[in-house]
Amino acid sequence: ISCGNPLQSLLSSMKQACEILTRDLEGGAARIPFETFSFLYSYLASIDGEISETETNAFLEGIKEQADKHYGMVLIRHF
Repeated sequence: ISCGNPLQSLLSSMKQACEILTRDLEGGAARIPFETFSFLYSYLASIDGEISETETNAFLEGIKEQADKHYGMVLIRHF
């Protein structure tokens, strides 16, 4: 994760991960399962060291609420 705002950098990394891991066609929603998103986000946030576990959990809780409305899939627009 690069310097600057750690959350923005992490979200940029997550956007790239969604685009790489999705099964959607290019130009699609770039959906990935919440479980995959949560695992990657938690891992990257923990190695970044500037985002607290409380912040991570709160962010993922909000993402899960959105994903639950889309059959458990996270869309880039959710974050």
